[in-house]
Amino acid sequence: MSWTPDSEMQEKIFYFAIQNSLQYDGKGQLSSVMGKIMGSYPELRKYAKEIRNIIQEDVQTANNIASNEGLSKLKEILENKAPDLLEKKIKEKRKGLPELKVNPEKNPIFRFAPNPNGPLSFGHSRGIVINSEYAKKYNGKWILRFDDTDTVRKPPLKEAYDLIQQEVEWLTGKKADKVVIASDRIETYYRYAEELISQGGAYVCTLSAEEFRVFRKEKTNSPDRNRTPEDNLKLWKKMLNGEFSPGEAVLRVKTDMKLPNPALRDWPALRIQDTQKNPHPREEINSKYQVWPLLDFQSGIEDHLQGVTHIIRGKDLMDSTRKQTLLYEHFGWEYPETLYWGRVKIHEFGGFSTSGMRKSIDEGVFSGWDDSRLPTLASMRRRGFSPKALQNFWIELALTQKDISASMETIHAHNVKIIDNTSKRLFFVKNPIKLTLTEKILNIPQEFKTRIHPENDSMGSRKWDFKKGEITIYIEKEDLELAYINSNKIRLKDFADIEIDNCQASIISFNPSEKLPIIHWVERENSAEALLETVINNNLKLIHGRLESSIKIEIGSVVQLERIGYAKLEDKNKLIFLHD
Repeated sequence: MSWTPDSEMQEKIFYFAIQNSLQYDGKGQLSSVMGKIMGSYPELRKYAKEIRNIIQEDVQTANNIASNEGLSKLKEILENKAPDLLEKKIKEKRKGLPELKVNPEKNPIFRFAPNPNGPLSFGHSRGIVINSEYAKKYNGKWILRFDDTDTVRKPPLKEAYDLIQQEVEWLTGKKADKVVIASDRIETYYRYAEELISQGGAYVCTLSAEEFRVFRKEKTNSPDRNRTPEDNLKLWKKMLNGEFSPGEAVLRVKTDMKLPNPALRDWPALRIQDTQKNPHPREEINSKYQVWPLLDFQSGIEDHLQGVTHIIRGKDLMDSTRKQTLLYEHFGWEYPETLYWGRVKIHEFGGFSTSGMRKSIDEGVFSGWDDSRLPTLASMRRRGFSPKALQNFWIELALTQKDISASMETIHAHNVKIIDNTSKRLFFVKNPIKLTLTEKILNIPQEFKTRIHPENDSMGSRKWDFKKGEITIYIEKEDLELAYINSNKIRLKDFADIEIDNCQASIISFNPSEKLPIIHWVERENSAEALLETVINNNLKLIHGRLESSIKIEIGSVVQLERIGYAKLEDKNKLIFLHD
């Protein structure tokens, strides 16, 4: 799909590039401007490739202006053409996480509470990073809690418990200070439910959901609410003894039925689940219990018991805070300090959910949780992302309640800063064409060297010799066609200009010609067949080629493939693409 911006949009992109260069002292970044454009104009996301090329040119132009004429010139351009962008630049940019209200006499306790219905997604990593970073910042602790009390709507996945703990350790570099599994503590929730019933703060409701909805809508009390605590305790025992079926009884927390928010009116705390039909995946639990706490009750009780001082959650869970605050009022407890963040949408990830991914994996659409196309930590880890890059991304966004749209380009930029200096440069030739290379000039050197990393001498050099008078090399099929349109001549990177005649090639110069395109290549004796796994149009593709073999690379290392991008060596002859 081709797209060309109109003059108005072209100007907007240019001024965003000017603003970014000014903000970063003449070192504007493509990824930052890309994220800004995509966030401001979501309708342009389908033209990301075309826009990327335009932004790249504008960012370079802006940086050149800063280099040649100074930052004052950038400021002058915005003052005259886009003063609103200048105002945004002037605001001081806060770095890192904001300060919290912390009791100086008490070490804070944080928690992250995923539903283990699958391994962690990229979105989950925000909760892990923010909570663990705050715990470190204030010499506190953070708890990993598995909220696994729903076997019907979001049934837990048995292997997810161990996988999530492994992913937490990968992402933060250490284990959580404490691990709590809610399904191990059902009896505890029962005790607090009975206490709440005994003090008149909860009642067993035998109305159907439809029948109760009428009272909630009319802001009037259900007749079930008038029972005595003694009668409610008897009904509660019947719930526990299996004398009610799912939907026939539920324990509700008493609140004011005239509260403005309908969700807060006598909200349900514990319900009956058919665990014969939907058993818990943990063998020690299985069908042991029929009555299960709903998340707001279970989470509220657990936060108090674990001494949680700060809850950091999405703003979509504000109703949970209100419900739990009403529960705490019944018990006379102090509710934790609560902070919220807005939604973060990554353009390239679309509308993935853990439940949806699990279904697609079961149906064979994806190969597993580490499939390259999925926005999971398992996938990002397999592909070679640095956990520090994810940490930096979330810390930079911090706790704003504003909904944010971002591009993977931003995460890639964080990752490049970390991996670039340690990533060896390798040649991988796709769709290889074999050429026999001979000398056409005199006094050809017998040994050649070129650095493995242009800015890191400690990585050493690659070497090859020309003692036999000829060598066999491979170039890409597309590059052979490129040579044809340049009078059959092309330059081999870091080596020589060559002239191609069918399957033969001759060295014509060691001095690079400014007119010839530069291509990468490999020598037969120092390369081996290899596969590169990548994603094209959301489909997995295995690209056949030849990879340099003379440079020692450990399995699991990230390298930069010339003219392709970063990739991880998954095994001896298999690479998986990371990003540009």
